[in-house]
Amino acid sequence: MVIRSAVYVISSPDYLQCPKPDRPEYAFIGRSNVGKSSLINMISGYDKLAKTSGTPGKTQLINHFSINDEWYLVDLPGYGFAKVSQSQRKKWEKMIEDYLRKRPTLVTVFVLIDSRHSPQKIDLEFVNTLGKWEVPFCLVFTKADKENQRTVSRNVKDFLDRMRASWQFLPQHFVTSTLKKMGRDKILSLIEEGNKEFEEAKEGGETIP
Repeated sequence: MVIRSAVYVISSPDYLQCPKPDRPEYAFIGRSNVGKSSLINMISGYDKLAKTSGTPGKTQLINHFSINDEWYLVDLPGYGFAKVSQSQRKKWEKMIEDYLRKRPTLVTVFVLIDSRHSPQKIDLEFVNTLGKWEVPFCLVFTKADKENQRTVSRNVKDFLDRMRASWQFLPQHFVTSTLKKMGRDKILSLIEEGNKEFEEAKEGGETIP
């Protein structure tokens, strides 16, 4: 897939205020400081599309970006929340859950995992929750260039092994480096395939609310 255009559209406080659900969309989420903005910029090919920040928890709304005027890339707030009040945390959690469970045109969620670390409880709990909600997702292991390859491979294997304990089938996974643009083509190929299936379903008469 060639990215010809990537444009910021809107930031929404809940799924009801998101753009009209008339095209496929792919959401990106991970705990704070996982490298989400850098990955979004790498995938889109636009360095300043998503604002990178040294402050964890910067993303606080549902951010839609129109890619090639054909599909949406969606930047969601993290789930390992930065230092915020309990009420703010609950508000974010509800916003994320509503979007993930009720957005009719959501094709896949890319869950970002920091490949420098051994499996984290918060990440495992989140993917298990997605399974419970029956939300399709892939795993994206980030920052592979910031640690030696042996450590990265071990951490990825350990995470998948932990999932095997309760999952019959494992989701697709990608190992990425924004510096080397590693994983970009594979992720875009998956999105291209998702777009085709979305269009086929639409032409087959499946209604999109």
